Parts: sequence; structure tokens; C-alpha cells
Amino acid sequence: MEPLEDRLRRLREAFGAGCTRPAEFRAAQLRGLSRFLQENRELLQATLAQDLHKSAFEAEVSELGISLGEIKLALRKLRAWAKDERVPRNLATQLDSAFIRKDPYGLVLIIAPWNYPVNLTLVPLVGAIAAGNCVVLKPSELSCSTEKVLAEVLPRYLDQSCFAVVLGGPEETRQLLEHRFDYIFFTGSPRVGKIVMAAAAKHLTPVTLELGGKNPCYVDDNCDPQTVANRVAWFRYFNAGQTCVAPDYVLCSPETRERLLPALQSAITRFYGDDPQSSPNLGRIINLKQFRRLQALLGCGRVAIGGQSDESQRYIAPTVLVDVQEAEPVMQEEIFGPILPIVTVSGLDEAIAFINRREKPLALYAFSNSRQVVRQVLARTSSGGFCGNDGFMHMTLASLPFGGVGTSGMGSYHGKFSFDTFSHRRACLLRSPGMEKLNEVRYPPYSPGRLRALLLAMEERSCGCTLL
Repeated sequence: MEPLEDRLRRLREAFGAGCTRPAEFRAAQLRGLSRFLQENRELLQATLAQDLHKSAFEAEVSELGISLGEIKLALRKLRAWAKDERVPRNLATQLDSAFIRKDPYGLVLIIAPWNYPVNLTLVPLVGAIAAGNCVVLKPSELSCSTEKVLAEVLPRYLDQSCFAVVLGGPEETRQLLEHRFDYIFFTGSPRVGKIVMAAAAKHLTPVTLELGGKNPCYVDDNCDPQTVANRVAWFRYFNAGQTCVAPDYVLCSPETRERLLPALQSAITRFYGDDPQSSPNLGRIINLKQFRRLQALLGCGRVAIGGQSDESQRYIAPTVLVDVQEAEPVMQEEIFGPILPIVTVSGLDEAIAFINRREKPLALYAFSNSRQVVRQVLARTSSGGFCGNDGFMHMTLASLPFGGVGTSGMGSYHGKFSFDTFSHRRACLLRSPGMEKLNEVRYPPYSPGRLRALLLAMEERSCGCTLL
């Protein structure tokens, strides 16, 4: 295998030669990425089933379909996104051309996680390609079947002089981070995010960090419990709960909890049957380390629904915990599994206070028949994203940015936001080499009159009547 230093040097040379800049090249790579997904759909579904016991339905909805949608959008909008953006001028530059150019950063590193190994690898890759960068992909070694396909099959569809896939675990990732990149995009835990950011700081490399956190879900007394239960159960247990935007806990009154529990049990039974372990629609935990961590969390509070587990299959039943204390481990760390604690509060104000004294989450959810209640939760809290009366459906809109705030991350992507993330907005002014007489006002010897004239000329003009 080619040494890492040589691969990185080859990629930098390709970028320096301008290979990735033409729109035609970018579009060709995006079309190759589309062919990769379409021609290997069944293979990718099989690898996702091997890694996560992910059903074909979940694979299509959350991995393949979203990735293809991003590619189609980028192909349709590429020239518009990349076009120079004209900006207003002042009197001193009325004869000149002022614009923002969307420049690629150069050599980009994308470090992907294991829970959505196709989506969270390819969606940022779409933005990096569309913006004209060379890219090093580092898929997760934990989703090993999908990693193998990304390493062995994906490169056949891309120009290998401009794109590379690097394999390995934490040690190989550490070695990779010792090298200088022009941009780093990382999806994973806050703990590893700090390591990535520290490594990037050594080279003053800009980063996007898509992290996690404990996403609150407030359920108001004024609600239909079965509707809430259906929606909460679907997006809590989707992908066996291994989703960074899944609700990590429910906040509700004791009365609403008693209405919600039988509704949740009904939804779980309807979705996964009387024996969820035999359901083809329920995923599995990625590995034994994560399974045992989750199994320990089952000891927090009291199990009201589920609680069964089977280490041989890495199976944990869809579980609801009650009587959970805020200091218990299940409320201190992101769960990332099919476990849902319910914490009781007296009402809306206490729920908002509970949310605000914790770290800012990646997503926040509020359920109520009252639009005013939902809008209050939105107005009085902070989170990466927000959805009222549903789960992570906000993630399906490429018109909305996806990203965290505070410890849940920095930066955003999806749709045009991906293109913007991987583009440097370069300020450009093209002036005439002639008409030097007009510049006399700014040259010494200075005078109060020249100062007044220059300050006036530097004010931005919003009128449409220009000399051009």
C-alpha cells in the first residue's frame, strides 16, 4: 500500500494542478458517486444489515436515499452555488468589480462514524466534491463491513488522483491527524471531537464538528398520548437508538407519564411485535463494548417497559425507564441505544429550567397541541436543531442546516450548507489600472477636506444608479 505521506502529497499535487476546480470535473465525480450508490444498493444494504442489523427500509430511508438526494441537489445547483456573488460597492469603487468567490479549501479530511456509515460518510463528501476539494475519507473501523465496501468499491467510481480512503482504528486516526489538512470534518463523540480540534489547532486548520449530546423531549399535558408515543418510539428506537439526534430523555408531568407509558407499550408492540428480538425491523448494538455499556445503564431508575438483553446477539429490547434520578449515569452521558428515560417535572417552566442547566443539545423536541407551548420551548432554549411535534424530520430537509452548538458541535452542513462549509468565501475587488486622478484624495499630504471626501466615498451606496 502506498505510504500515507506519498498519498497526501499526491492529493496536494492534484489540487495544486487545479484538477478539481472545473465544474465539469466536480459534476463527473458526483455522478460517479451516484452510480456507486445505485449499482451497489443491494451490497450496501447487506453490509448495513451485517454491521447494525439495519433493515432495508431503514437503510434506504436514512442512508442511501438521503445520500442520493444530496447528490441530485448538488448536481442541479452546482453552477449556481459556485457562481461569483456580486456585492454592493461604495462611491470609491463604483467603477470596479466587487464579488465573493467560492474557493475550495484544498485537501479535506472527513472522519465518519459507525452509526450511519454510508450517510455520514457520503453526505459531507458530496459537499467537499461540489466545492472542488481533494478529499481523504476515514470511515469507521467499527462498521467493518461497510468500511470494506467504502475502501474497496467506492474508489472505482472516483478519480483516485483526487480522492483516497484511509483505513484503521484510533491509532491510525491519530497518525492521520498529525498531518496538515486544509479543512477537517468530524462526526462523532464530544470526547473525540476535542482530540480532533486539538490536532487541528496545531496547524490552525478550520474544523466542522458534528457531535452528540443528550437531546431533550418535552411532552406537554395538552397532547394525544398515543400520537406522541408513536412518534417518540419510532425515532427513539430507529437504528436501535444509535442516532445522534434521537431523544435522550422525556420530560413530562407525572400525570402525562402515566398516560404515556401504556401508549409507548402499544406503539412498541405494534412496531416490533410481542417479541421484538425476532423482529426484522429492530437493529442491534454495534459491538460488545457498546452493548455492555448500555446493559449497565438498564440498572438506572426502574424498568417500566422492556429491559431484556441478549449478549450473543447484541440485542437490547426497546426500553423505557422511570423514577430516574438526574445524577444517575443514564442522565450523565449520551445513551446511544434503545433506552428512553422519563423524568417527571411539574410543568413547562421546570422543564425549560432543566434543559437550560445542562449542555446545549444537538436536537430538542417539544410535543403539545398548543402552538404557544411549542413556541415557548423554542424561544427559551438553545439547541443545534428543533422540531415541534415530531422527531428528526427536520433532518430530511436539505434546506435546513444540520449542526450543533456548544458541546454538541460547531458548523453545519446538508444541501447548500455543505457546499458553503467546504468553501472559503474569498473577498475580491478588481480595480482599473487607469484613472489615477480619482485616487488623489487618499494620498498625502493629508488634509481635513481630503479626509471628509474619502470617508464619504467609502460609505456603502445602496442606490441602483451606478456608473457601470
